[in-house]
Amino acid sequence: MIKHVRVFFISALTAMSIVSCTNDPKPSPKTEISDPKSEIYTPVSPNFNADSAYYFVKTQVDFGPRVTNSEASKKCGDWLVKELKKYTDNVIEQKTVITNFDGNKLNARNIIAEINPKASKRILLSAHWDSRDRADKDNVDVNKAILGANDGASGVGVLIEIARIIKSNPITIGIDIVLFDAEDLGNNQPNTYCLGSQYWAANLHRQGYKAEYGINLDMVGASNAFFGWEGNSLQYAKPILEKVWGTAHNIGSGKYFNYTQVGGIDDDHLYVNRAGIPTIDIIHFDATGSFPDHHHTHKDNMNVIDRNTLKAVGQTVLEVLYNEK
Repeated sequence: MIKHVRVFFISALTAMSIVSCTNDPKPSPKTEISDPKSEIYTPVSPNFNADSAYYFVKTQVDFGPRVTNSEASKKCGDWLVKELKKYTDNVIEQKTVITNFDGNKLNARNIIAEINPKASKRILLSAHWDSRDRADKDNVDVNKAILGANDGASGVGVLIEIARIIKSNPITIGIDIVLFDAEDLGNNQPNTYCLGSQYWAANLHRQGYKAEYGINLDMVGASNAFFGWEGNSLQYAKPILEKVWGTAHNIGSGKYFNYTQVGGIDDDHLYVNRAGIPTIDIIHFDATGSFPDHHHTHKDNMNVIDRNTLKAVGQTVLEVLYNEK
């Protein structure tokens, strides 16, 4: 996931420039925000099992690079559908053919899993399940596909584990887990990434679909991850940022969830926002305007995945959900 990074002057909350992530984006200004951590806080959510989430990440990676149209993608997609059917009430496969920037036809497959489909109050959780077709930030095998353990599989692994936990610990609200395909095949030009979410936003899986808000997970499994206040999340869904980051600090995961405001990223959440659902992005993008070193390289394998980070993200999202009424 290279995508475009929009660098914001925070006081104006407007994008001042658009910088390709293949270059070195200018760091965003830091803003001091007090830590709202409560003196006494009692969690209400079940325990998030990081070992189980790690297994779900590894299983995806074991299929190989999940590049849209590949055999590994087909096999992994079939596994995702089968696994989600175990833990959710209904699974929808949204299939379409999308033309990529290079003219290639992509047989894209968004996977949507519904929990409590009749509930009127709904929360959307999303991640992308494909991986990049080239290691454009590596020094070797640049034209070979990457495994995408963090960039893709980590967010999906966390969401499957959340579904598994909710199955055993029922919740009253409705939850929709949306796994977007064809996120990572762009060429760093506008609207060439996130093709699965662009299609979903224009063709909702249910007519008139609405959700209270959404949380997108992208690159949420590496050691010492830094999750800042991403610019598009701030623009579209500041109250959700406050809710999620406050929850993370309350339960002791504040070292990952930083209140520094960073540049806006054209990730899947942008198109969900444009569909009218205020959505934030939990993404590893640090205060200097940089993705992790393994980003779009062959180093993005299981060696970078840290159970502690998976736990911090998964437990935070669970706590947010179980606090909803």
